[in-house]
Amino acid sequence: KQAGLKVEKEKSIPLIFEEVKLESGYRIDLLVEDKLVIELKSVEMLSELHFAQTLTYLRLGKFKLGLLLNFNSVLLKEGIRRVVNKL
Repeated sequence: KQAGLKVEKEKSIPLIFEEVKLESGYRIDLLVEDKLVIELKSVEMLSELHFAQTLTYLRLGKFKLGLLLNFNSVLLKEGIRRVVNKL
């Protein structure tokens, strides 16, 4: 926000299945400029479940790029994983 970017916290993504719409099906931790999904974690190790969760958010919101950040690592750069949807 300090850099002038639009940032939304806890952005709700509706889930639509067979014409039934659930308004608060999923919540993205951070959505930057309506393009970048940032999912924040503090776990011992990122798992495939975390990756799948972020990819689900990308697919439901029709976003292209996401970052999965794990703050429980010695070096922050070791806790960053880029997630891409259909590129």
